[in-house]
Amino acid sequence: MANILRITRKELSSFFGSPVAYLFIGAFLAATLFVFFWVEAFFSRNIADTRPLFDWMPLLLIFLAAALTMRLWSEERRAGTLELLATLPVPTWRLVLGKFLAAWALVAIALALTLPLPLTVALIGPLDWGPVVGAYLATLLLAAAYIAIGLFVSARTDNPIVALIGTTLVAALFYLIGSPALTSLAGHGGGELLRLLGSGSRFESITRGVIDLRDLYYYLSLVGAFLLLSVDTLERLRWATDPALDPPRRIAHHRWSLLTGLAVANLLAANLWLHQVDEVRADLTRGSVYSLSETTQTYLDQLQEPLLIRGYFSAETHPLLAPLVPQLRDLLREYQAAGNGRVVVELIDPHNDPEREREAGEQYGIQPVAFQTASKYQAGVVNSYFDILVKYGDSHEVLGFQELIDVKVRGETDLDVVLRNPEYDITRAIKKVLYGWQAGGDLFAGINRPLRLRAFVSDPSVLPEPLPELRAELETLLDELAADAEGRFGWEITDPTSDPPLEQAIAERYGLQPLVLSLLDPQPFYFDMVLERGEQVQAVPLPEQLDAAGLRRSLSAAIKRFTPGVLRSIALYRPESSPSMLGMDGFGGGNTDYSLLEEVLQSSFNLIPTDLRDGQVPEQADLLLVIEPKDLDERQRFAIDQFLMQGGTVILATTPLAVDLGGGRIRAVEQPTGLEDWLAGLGLRLGPGLVLDPQNTPFPIPVQRQLGGFLVEEIQMLPYPYFPDVRDDGLSDASGITAGLGQLTMTWAAPISLDAEANAGRQWVRLIESSAAAWTRADSDVQPDLEAYPELGFERGDDTGRKLLGVLIEGRFESAFSDQPSPLLSDLQRDSNASLDAEGALTDTETQKPESPLLSSVVEHSPSSARLILLGSSSFLSDTAISLATEATQSRYLAPLTLIQNAIDWSLEDRGLLTLRGRGQYNRLLEPVGREQRILLETLNYLLALGGLALVFALHRRLHRRREQALAAILEAKVGG
Repeated sequence: MANILRITRKELSSFFGSPVAYLFIGAFLAATLFVFFWVEAFFSRNIADTRPLFDWMPLLLIFLAAALTMRLWSEERRAGTLELLATLPVPTWRLVLGKFLAAWALVAIALALTLPLPLTVALIGPLDWGPVVGAYLATLLLAAAYIAIGLFVSARTDNPIVALIGTTLVAALFYLIGSPALTSLAGHGGGELLRLLGSGSRFESITRGVIDLRDLYYYLSLVGAFLLLSVDTLERLRWATDPALDPPRRIAHHRWSLLTGLAVANLLAANLWLHQVDEVRADLTRGSVYSLSETTQTYLDQLQEPLLIRGYFSAETHPLLAPLVPQLRDLLREYQAAGNGRVVVELIDPHNDPEREREAGEQYGIQPVAFQTASKYQAGVVNSYFDILVKYGDSHEVLGFQELIDVKVRGETDLDVVLRNPEYDITRAIKKVLYGWQAGGDLFAGINRPLRLRAFVSDPSVLPEPLPELRAELETLLDELAADAEGRFGWEITDPTSDPPLEQAIAERYGLQPLVLSLLDPQPFYFDMVLERGEQVQAVPLPEQLDAAGLRRSLSAAIKRFTPGVLRSIALYRPESSPSMLGMDGFGGGNTDYSLLEEVLQSSFNLIPTDLRDGQVPEQADLLLVIEPKDLDERQRFAIDQFLMQGGTVILATTPLAVDLGGGRIRAVEQPTGLEDWLAGLGLRLGPGLVLDPQNTPFPIPVQRQLGGFLVEEIQMLPYPYFPDVRDDGLSDASGITAGLGQLTMTWAAPISLDAEANAGRQWVRLIESSAAAWTRADSDVQPDLEAYPELGFERGDDTGRKLLGVLIEGRFESAFSDQPSPLLSDLQRDSNASLDAEGALTDTETQKPESPLLSSVVEHSPSSARLILLGSSSFLSDTAISLATEATQSRYLAPLTLIQNAIDWSLEDRGLLTLRGRGQYNRLLEPVGREQRILLETLNYLLALGGLALVFALHRRLHRRREQALAAILEAKVGG
């Protein structure tokens, strides 16, 4: 080893003793910085990762390694010093290894000088260091392979130019073998084999942050093979100069060459054998995003029968989709292994199996997608499948390519396509088919702790029709449920009217009050039900149709709320129409749409639209989501209030101001929600004004400027303080609702004031907060004035500080309708044609009773399990806001939708997917930085590169002087002796 290191030091000294090393490092750094900041447009890309640093590395290293190694042996042969080396008492393999380590060390030094780039990314964004470590390791391994190739080619010729060209061609061949240009022509099987042989495809695998034994061995096998070939080539040259080559030695030489060939063949062939080993790997990414999580394993452990996961992938597909198929294949194999025989994975090409293709279209609605492609000779269209079917029993889910991929726009014709979050997408589909409700299924299948129903029902003689019959139906139904539950369900029916202490107890604990049929028939009675499990309480509302079928539906819906994973029902209130944030013809016009939100919710929940005008939330609803309420009347407020009082969860996204973009100027106009007094009763207040934050997301602003005496109006993407860009420090990690989001843009958000004294008995979490430099502004003109305030377009306010934009409150709430008659009964009285005589009695001729009696009471307070989530903006959930943020980040922006999904899952105690959602490739965005800061950071990296090169030069000169002094001392000692 000492001899090898001595050779390495000698070669390094030779490198740095001439301009070669500095030219190599300088060219490497210049190319790297140019690609990072200019070609890949790091700041415009706006993603906190180092992919721009390494995407071009496989190509860049080909030329740099060829230039570095072209003289290592060819110059020795041309100058005649190779014969001298052959006479040294040093084995040839040590000479080869010494030169290899010297060249590799030079590459490592050049790579070390690029470390300021990932440090820059970490400074302005949430960088995941796992892929960075993997990328540096992959670069060193790839460089080692190219250097080994260069040494072999250099040993084969005495012309450095020939060595340069030869190394470039061989290394480029290994890169091109696994490139999409060739793999797309060979189908799945052939393309997979080519990817196994390609140096670039292996490189991409490691740069994801996954260290796979197969990839490591691939590069080590290339290094070993070409180093062995280099040794064999040099040995042959030495034998050729041996004048006394007798037959026995000739046979030994042939035997040596044969063994070398066998060793090289076995080194390379072992890659095919290792291809079957897919369990030896390390996932370095934060959160192990490329490994199956415990959440997925939990769902797979609940399988009672085989789960089918079938991938429909066409051999001929879009070149950007082809590299994703092996990644999905490996992931599906992990599902199969984790399922312990309960998961069946199939990969098929429907074009080669007409029967399966017909089945896919007829039974599952899977159809090919037409992709536009372009080859060297012509442009065309390819009809391709890129779908995954998840089937369990008679339920199935299909994931198309739009659900599986994420696209980053890097230029007008340059797209970066990656898998979005495949484990989340597949596990979500598994959860849906696993827990999807099926008629005739076991209602108590997921109940692991006993439930108890307490029914508070008056004596049948007191109950109005048809409640006496409904009471009898209730007893029969409860007996059936208890028999089916096998000890997991119990019940009791009591009459509070005959037990005053009980009546007082249920009023205090559950907020239950007697029911009345109407204000004209004030005879009180009880017909209330609550479902309990420990401290968790869920009210069971009476169905709209007072019959046995309606009662069964209401009880089943309540029981399912205690079952983890069951498909939940979400009641959604949204406005019918509202002013658009950005119309088709520019500013103004159109309607604000929440179709993206509805589409996402429908993929995971049973979505029930409601306008709340009947004063009730749909009985099967597990959660109420209210978006952009406008002038809600008393009945709508009552529906929201009573749903919360019954122990439900209400998510409210609203602001007291609406933004009007008509007329070429942006104005904020008052928009009463109808909930101002209701929120004030809960210790909450929205406004006044809106929040402005210097940390914000750009917005297309109409800018006017003078041009030759004419006023020209242009649309420019400019920083807009009314779009606060909330980062990790403003997203609470106290719950899973915002943890892991990383970034969220709150458009035109109102500040939330929380009365700590009024909420002293409740738990509350500040979910979303602006930066510490934010302030509020109540002016209706929200058009920026860049001439007066060139920095932000608005004058900074005096009330700077963190502003609350989203809050979660959990605990016991008091109803705003306490000690008041139900608004539903008041409306019934107003709507009826009944009249009172002078004595206050009903006239017989005008008395009309509804066909089905309307029963209503006021629940005066909620159980401690009730939750309210208040968000100070509704526009951030709209399609237009998401589209604008997508345009600003040049990637699909889904953070608002993820927030709502997380809030729903967390509120319904179904938090399995919280750990998986939001782990997409493009979720880590850079912190907002101005143009001056960007220029400063870019310039600083250039200066650090020059400084690093100067430091290397200084260190070499110092070491050189130290060696000269040591040699001089030795000479003086010998002369003096």
